Amino acid sequence: MGQQNWRHSMLRARKAGAAVVSSLAAVVLVACGADQGAEQDASATGASTTQATPSGTTGSTDTREGTTEPAVTVPEKLKFTSTTLEGAEFSGESLAGEAAVLWFWAPWCPNCAAEAPAVAETAGTHAGEVTFLGVASQDEVGKMKDFVREHDLGGFTHLQDTGGEVWTRFDVTYQPAYAFISEDGTIEVVKNQLPAAELAERVDRLAGA
Repeated sequence: MGQQNWRHSMLRARKAGAAVVSSLAAVVLVACGADQGAEQDASATGASTTQATPSGTTGSTDTREGTTEPAVTVPEKLKFTSTTLEGAEFSGESLAGEAAVLWFWAPWCPNCAAEAPAVAETAGTHAGEVTFLGVASQDEVGKMKDFVREHDLGGFTHLQDTGGEVWTRFDVTYQPAYAFISEDGTIEVVKNQLPAAELAERVDRLAGA
C-alpha cells in the first residue's frame, strides 16, 4: 500500500513538471512572437532607424515665389505703359531682364526711312536674342501704320507714342534715336542716326552679353 502511494506521488510530480515545462515554452514562444510582430509592424509603418541628413543641404531662398530665378530689377525708364499700333496694351516692364533695342522714329522723317531697312534686317537677324521695339511719335496712327507697311517693319512691335510720353521718359527730343538696353538693366541712349554697320555691331554686343 505504501509502495502504491509512492508511485502515485511520482506520477503527479512528473505531470506537474511537464506542465511547468509546457508553460515555460508557451511563454518563450509568445515573447518571440511579440518581438517578431513588433519588427513587422515597424517595417510596415516605416519606423526604421533614422538616416542622417548631410549637412549644408538646405535650399537657397528664392526671390521669385515658386522659382529659382533671382528677382529682376526694373529700371525706372521701363516703368511705363503704352499702346501698340494694333491697339494692344504694352508694358515697358516686360523688357526688364532682356536685351532690347528701342528705335524712336516718326513717319515723315527721311532719316528714319533711310535707316529702316537696316533696322528691319538687324531685328530679323537677332530675333529671339534681342527684342526690338519701335516707338513712333509726332504724327497720326494711320500714317505710322503706313510707314511700317511701306518699309517692311512688321517683324517687331511698334508703339503709338502719340503724346510723346515714352520719348520724354528716355529724354528723346528728335528722331531717329535709340535706346540700347542690356540684360542687367544698363541703358544707353543714342540720339542720332546710326550706320547699318554700327547698328549691327551694337546689337551683336547686346546679344553676346
